[in-house]
Amino acid sequence: MKTKKNEHATPSAHVIKKYPNRRLYDTNASTYITLAEIKQLVLKNSPFVVQDAKSGDDLTRSILLQIILEEEDCGTPMFTTEVLSSIIRFYGQAMHGFMGSYLEKNIHAMQDVQTKLGEQSKQMTPELWAQFMGLQSPSIQGLLNNNIEQSKNMMLQFQEQMQKQTEQMLETFGLKR
Repeated sequence: MKTKKNEHATPSAHVIKKYPNRRLYDTNASTYITLAEIKQLVLKNSPFVVQDAKSGDDLTRSILLQIILEEEDCGTPMFTTEVLSSIIRFYGQAMHGFMGSYLEKNIHAMQDVQTKLGEQSKQMTPELWAQFMGLQSPSIQGLLNNNIEQSKNMMLQFQEQMQKQTEQMLETFGLKR
């Protein structure tokens, strides 16, 4: 999973070199690091780029996918088999490009909700927070279901719009369905 060289590099980013022996070297700290330490960079929102030590190719996405795989293998997985199968089915399909931005926007929306809840909960003790979440679970589930329904409607509208545009284009060339 290679991408362009230095695609994610910024002046303040950690540059991590991946060697053929699969070891990862943080050039900023001058030390070898593990996937767990890269995960910590992600959790801290620290910018980093992983490069192949020989070619300089950007391997950041590949490393992030390895971290996700490790997370999915331990504890409670986030993705069901059906979700993973559905994602695979999108590759090479007409909606392939749209799917990535769609998922990204929905994840950002969830992060915004999480941030707002976190800010509101700063005054609460862990016990009060647990009680609050227990009471709020149905309403939070309702909000998530509403978001899913809105996303579904948006996708249907997009599909209808694409179908109309395709039909108009075909008519322009004298072709009809």
